[in-house]
Amino acid sequence: MHLILAPMQGLLDPVMRHLLTRIGGYSECVTEFVRITHTLHSRATWRRHMPEIDHGCRTPAGTPCTLQLLGSDPENMAANACAAAAAGARKIDLNFGCPAPTVNKHQGGAILLREPERIRQIVSAVRQRLPENIPLTAKMRLGYDSDHLAIECAQAIAQGGAAALAVHARTKTQGYRPPAHWPQIARIRQAVSIPVIANGDVFSLADYLAIRQSSGCQSVMLGRGAVITPDLGRQIARHNQGLPPDPAPFADYLVWMRQFFQLCRQEAGDTPYPVARLKQWLGMMKPHHLQAEQLFAELRTLTHPTEVEHLLEHYTPNP
Repeated sequence: MHLILAPMQGLLDPVMRHLLTRIGGYSECVTEFVRITHTLHSRATWRRHMPEIDHGCRTPAGTPCTLQLLGSDPENMAANACAAAAAGARKIDLNFGCPAPTVNKHQGGAILLREPERIRQIVSAVRQRLPENIPLTAKMRLGYDSDHLAIECAQAIAQGGAAALAVHARTKTQGYRPPAHWPQIARIRQAVSIPVIANGDVFSLADYLAIRQSSGCQSVMLGRGAVITPDLGRQIARHNQGLPPDPAPFADYLVWMRQFFQLCRQEAGDTPYPVARLKQWLGMMKPHHLQAEQLFAELRTLTHPTEVEHLLEHYTPNP
């Protein structure tokens, strides 16, 4: 039973990966995508997207980290995958699921789900060029504006040589609107010979158990749910070990927020970044956790990192 921290652009950056894998429960995490165009990226670029590359491709907590690439040209994707491996990457993932309009406009991400043969060519080119010891995986959605090519796309990924496939159970046009269509993952799993990883709308232990039952998958990928409930991975891991899930109290959330904020300051100093990232995180939490909503209201108007740090250090949540 494999639990993977998803590659969410603009959200699961190195700092958030550091924190969430420290809290625990994950077998693996995946970077935000590195966009591949006509450039052969340098080691500095790989390090910027995956600083874990300097530490055996593991987070400070020791969780293996996979590098994700996004692009549409088979040869450029293959060349960059090889460059990343030469720089130290130990596993490569290919993005066929990003719904961002800018990415899709440039023929990347989910728009490729309209062209299964092109997907096969990309996966095949990367697999053929990569050293044999570097695993290659992929992530996809059910389709672009419909799911009628979902199985064909999944089979193209498998035929291209990917070792595993993560499936977000929505199309691009469905975005993140509920529900995620978990039974569709089961159809894909039954149509390919490689392991399939279920993804989409796992916000609780109950959701985790339901997506496994509905999809038939042993492995699950967490995205927004991992950020909204930072100990969700740990709860799931404890359940899988036969232990009570033991959800964390909000006092622990405050400890993690302080750690996260300090990590952001170490990364960016007294720039707007640490405050913006903390507000982004609380903004995602507050519809689900009343005490997060209360804290967000307290710091919403603060802009300087020292003000926010003072609030975090002295904040007492309402019972």
